Amino acid sequence: MEALSEERADSYSHVLKYTGIFGGVQGLNLLVGLVRNKLVALLLGPNGMGLASLFNTTVSFVSQATNFGISFSAVKHVSELFDQGDAAAVAHFVKVVRLWSLLTALLGMIVCAVAGPVLSNLTFAWGDHTLHFILLAPAVGLMAITGGETAILKGARQLRSLAVIQIYTVVAALVVSIPLYYFFGQTGIVPVIVLMALTAMLLTIRHSYRLYPLQLKGEQGLLGEGVAMVRLGVAFVMAGVLGSGAEMVIRSYLNVSSGDLDVVGLYNAGFMLCVTYAGMVFSAMETDYFPRLSAVPREDVAAQNLTVNRQIEVSLLILSPLLALLIVALPVLVPLLFSVKFLPMVSMAQVAVFSMYIKAVSLPVSYITLAKGDSVGYMVMECIYDVVLVLLVMIGYSHWGLFGTGVALSLSYLFDILIVGGYTYVRFHYRVSSQVVQYAAIQLSLGLAVYIVTLIDHPLIYWSLGLLICTASMLVSINILHQKTSLWASLTKKLKNRFCRHA
Repeated sequence: MEALSEERADSYSHVLKYTGIFGGVQGLNLLVGLVRNKLVALLLGPNGMGLASLFNTTVSFVSQATNFGISFSAVKHVSELFDQGDAAAVAHFVKVVRLWSLLTALLGMIVCAVAGPVLSNLTFAWGDHTLHFILLAPAVGLMAITGGETAILKGARQLRSLAVIQIYTVVAALVVSIPLYYFFGQTGIVPVIVLMALTAMLLTIRHSYRLYPLQLKGEQGLLGEGVAMVRLGVAFVMAGVLGSGAEMVIRSYLNVSSGDLDVVGLYNAGFMLCVTYAGMVFSAMETDYFPRLSAVPREDVAAQNLTVNRQIEVSLLILSPLLALLIVALPVLVPLLFSVKFLPMVSMAQVAVFSMYIKAVSLPVSYITLAKGDSVGYMVMECIYDVVLVLLVMIGYSHWGLFGTGVALSLSYLFDILIVGGYTYVRFHYRVSSQVVQYAAIQLSLGLAVYIVTLIDHPLIYWSLGLLICTASMLVSINILHQKTSLWASLTKKLKNRFCRHA
């Protein structure tokens, strides 16, 4: 209890600790994923990766459009019952979640199969891919089941199980996809997507069924009990649909306007590299930060602002040195992680990295609307952002090619933070702290300095100045975190105690 109270008293330590835990898992997943991406890039090339990207984004779009937000909203309901200590109530509501997950799985499969011709026409400017989308329908259903079971594990605080599932899923993706791509090439894309959805579901239910065994005997009224859960998830669903729809439109536009799947593959690789890299830090948001923010009383504006600002500070301080290093290292990382065929996307990815600097600030703020139950405001802001993103990408690509899409990504996030910041300022009285402004100004300036260095052709100057600025960014973050947290002292104490015991 004493350790817990100390952790709660030191909010910086709490945020840093859980960001580190979930970020560590994501980091391990990233390493395995990078190996897989490298092999896939060599086997399929930009053209094949573009095709896989189109299929994946479309499946994701259909899944999010039909899952009623259960993977998000069920967490809140299961968590509330779990905190009350009522095991019978939790077990009963698990039945509700599983029933609704099954219904959404069937709905998603039907929609994907029936809408196959429409999806084919919207996504591709050549050929008839209706059969492909019919064959992908099982993946949509499997993803719905996985989402429901994952929500159960999150609500029951099974963080270790969730981490293990993530790691095994990434390893399975490597083991399953590479042989299929090696023997069948692009023909193996659809089977890989379905098999990976099946693998993720099997790994998830292995843990969730052990915690709450599957009970086939039904009870009356289960469907009605889930209405509140579904209603809560509508906003999250709509945001997901808009986001997936925007990505689908962007990739379809690049495919149609360029007439070359290579462009889609290059864009997807650059986008994935930036987002996945930053995801190591953002992964803690939904699992730890969102429940903490939701628990803050609506009328306690000071506590709300403190929670949001400290999350922004820690996210910025951890992420900024990593992003600066990514900007410098991209010319080396891209051939290493993909192949030399992907080098044209380096300039796009380098400028797109700045979108992740901005996201470190905007994402914690955007969660305020969901935490306060303002579903309408959340959906409106997401809709505006997605429309602006699509328009900016179209304009950027038409004027500056692939580089323009990177500029568009960063500008869209800049627009997003203005909209989200303005809305939460008026609606929820959110006020950004002077420290957030200070840290953002310092780290973003260092990031811009790194980017300017990338314009230098001389290798020695490039690497010397680039690594020097990255080191400066890292030292700034370490110094601030050292001053604000007790983790360093705690770590030193543990090491001394362990040394003394062995001595």
